[in-house]
Amino acid sequence: MTDGSNGRGETGGGSDPAGGRELTASLAVPEMDCPSCAGKVDNALARLDGVTDAALNPTAGTATVTYDPAVADEERVVAAIEGAGYEVTGGRSSGGDDADSEAAGDAGDVAVAPPAEVWTTPRAKKTWLGAVLVALGLLFEFVLVAQNPRVGSVLGVPILLSGALFLGAVAASGVPVVRSGYYSARNRSLDIDLLMGTAIVAATGIGFFVEAATLAVLFSVAELLEDYAMDRARDSLRELMELSPDEATVRRDSGASETPRADGEVVDGEEVTVPADDVAVGETVIVRPGEKIPLDGIVREGESAVDESPITGESVPVDKAPGDEAFAGSINTEGYFELEVTSTAGDSTLARIVELVQGAQAEKTETERFVDRFAGYYTPLVVVLAILTAAIPPLVIADPITVDVAGYPFVFAADWGTWFVRGLTLLVIACPCAFVISTPVSVVSGITSAARNGVLIKGGNHLEAMGEVDAVALDKTGTLTKGELTVTDLLPLGDADETALLRRAAALEQRSEHPIAAAILDRAGEADVSELAEPVAFESLTGKGIRAEIDGETYYAGKPALFEELGFDLSRARAETDGGVVTGGDERDDADDGAERERDDAGGEFPAGTLSALEREGKTVVLVGTATELTGAVAVADEVRRDSKRAVERLRELGVERVVMLTGDNEGTARAIAEQTGVDEYRAELLPEEKVEAVASLQAAYGEVAMVGDGINDAPALATAEVGVAMGAAGTDTALETADIALMGDDVAKLPYLYALSHTANGVIRQNVWASLAVKFLLAVGVPLGLVSVAVAVVVGDMGMSLGVTGNAMRLSGVEPESFE
Repeated sequence: MTDGSNGRGETGGGSDPAGGRELTASLAVPEMDCPSCAGKVDNALARLDGVTDAALNPTAGTATVTYDPAVADEERVVAAIEGAGYEVTGGRSSGGDDADSEAAGDAGDVAVAPPAEVWTTPRAKKTWLGAVLVALGLLFEFVLVAQNPRVGSVLGVPILLSGALFLGAVAASGVPVVRSGYYSARNRSLDIDLLMGTAIVAATGIGFFVEAATLAVLFSVAELLEDYAMDRARDSLRELMELSPDEATVRRDSGASETPRADGEVVDGEEVTVPADDVAVGETVIVRPGEKIPLDGIVREGESAVDESPITGESVPVDKAPGDEAFAGSINTEGYFELEVTSTAGDSTLARIVELVQGAQAEKTETERFVDRFAGYYTPLVVVLAILTAAIPPLVIADPITVDVAGYPFVFAADWGTWFVRGLTLLVIACPCAFVISTPVSVVSGITSAARNGVLIKGGNHLEAMGEVDAVALDKTGTLTKGELTVTDLLPLGDADETALLRRAAALEQRSEHPIAAAILDRAGEADVSELAEPVAFESLTGKGIRAEIDGETYYAGKPALFEELGFDLSRARAETDGGVVTGGDERDDADDGAERERDDAGGEFPAGTLSALEREGKTVVLVGTATELTGAVAVADEVRRDSKRAVERLRELGVERVVMLTGDNEGTARAIAEQTGVDEYRAELLPEEKVEAVASLQAAYGEVAMVGDGINDAPALATAEVGVAMGAAGTDTALETADIALMGDDVAKLPYLYALSHTANGVIRQNVWASLAVKFLLAVGVPLGLVSVAVAVVVGDMGMSLGVTGNAMRLSGVEPESFE
């Protein structure tokens, strides 16, 4: 990569520009901070031959331009952007086919414009100079009138000292505005720069020096304040990017040195500090107390507690031991450990979060699209009104007219000068900047705030949708419960004992990836059940269980419903009981009931009410056997998360109409978990396609629905709901890709936070949009009546509202997750 003086460079995959490959320039354009700015840059790039695609992100201040190197180059791309009036401060090009080039591209992408020194830029200095000159001009014009001599003339028009000061202010503060207006005209963009530049030139040309200088200085101050506000808004993304350190301490084999480890053991290799981008998968990274983990990896040596709050939002440090996964950006709080790297810096969980947040910012919401369409009509309409205001009244009003409105007199002057100034004022009001940025700044603030708290929202449309949901559907396992299943009961039948039952069940589950399989295999390991038979012809029976051949015979493991389909009569075992008596059956005395239990066990049948009793306790029952004989039952239980009940209550308090649990588990278990968590409704024994139907029925009954699940097994239901939320997505590529929103940790308490943030964001967006419209409307009505000056239009209608909507949006960063301790 070749570095230029401006910090840009270019890399390629080969030397032949005609090889059919394209290059991508990722550039920082800090001054491109609103949609109209982006439109101007887009028009400039569209006229450049060789540019095939341009992705502009004004909220981040970046431009990603793809071009054909046989026709264009980076310098031409930069020149086109700067020709539109926006300085390019950094970036580089990448492309090609080889690994080195690809790595360089991954490492160098500009995710957000660098921090700007807004108050010390050349434009800021010119603005301050203009402000001083305007202040002096006003002093001589209105206070020291006797000391305001004539200092010259232009075309026979005398120029007083105050006029010269105003012209100096126009030259200092107005020239940059006029230059930007020229760029806008050249790019056929009817934006604020063109409107303000036109107003300044016109006012100066007809001798309205006070108005011209005031407009130039106030608009320049407004632009600086808006730049500062946008730079502050970008800080949230910068903070996210800075979570991962730039360097890593790596142990590399030098062939000549030995390094002592923290435990005193001497190991081969040399500790070297290198850029994190240079660390390869499989290398060993050393992390000492207090250091940030530079890359994703698996702990191989040492133990420590790690603060994963930057990734998952979980404030309690998580203990890490050999074999545990650790994420880049997490903080090692106390111990020393060594990490085997599992992904490069550009492919870490944190890097994917940053990438997805960038993509989310670039995606327009429905409100934003509406605002853009509205602005396309609003600005031309107000410009026409401004022209009519300046031209028509002087032609039709011969003498001043006084009209009383509610006891207040309003004078409609007959001179051209008054109406010209009022026309200029309407030009200022014609700018839709505050209106247009009202939604994107809110979206950026909301999405980045959520990311810092372990919630990844993949688009502003999902942020808006989550705040409008009427019902929330929750999967049971891994959402309301911990998803950490353990075997609680072993019920062998016939000649089998617990060991035989466990051996058969574990043999079947060896090929399964279901959490129940893991629980059974863990129990087999704890019981020293070894030498498991190898299953063949393994088949997963979706939503029911599994089937495989063991020692030449076909065995099944799954729900009671599966065995009922095979022909087993489990009605007595699944019947509800009352005090040991089957409800609705014949009554027996205790002696007869005990004899019946013995006969049931010996004959391969479960005692009456056995399975229903387990299910009432919230346990999942897995039956094991062939198509003709049951080996027994294994009961598995999952613990309800501590915060589940309070999270459900809080969702209701925040305005969610209905909270429903959807599960593929049995009726008894579902009922027990529903009672513990307090959901309004539960639906049990659902297959994946039945969960889709359940979501559709909730949509028909209540309106918009959010589905919360694991992001993998619940993918169809997540896709059907208006918003799909995946739990525990940290380190899970599938969940990050499939869900609309991902909770990076396993914290169900983040659900109320997510809803509250989204609901607040919708309120902020509405406030920003309607406040902008209301202020613009009131100012426009006041202009013909003489109630609104140029200064008021700039300070209130442009600068004030832009700062107001930005500041209002920044409130979203103050929405924090509640603690249910």
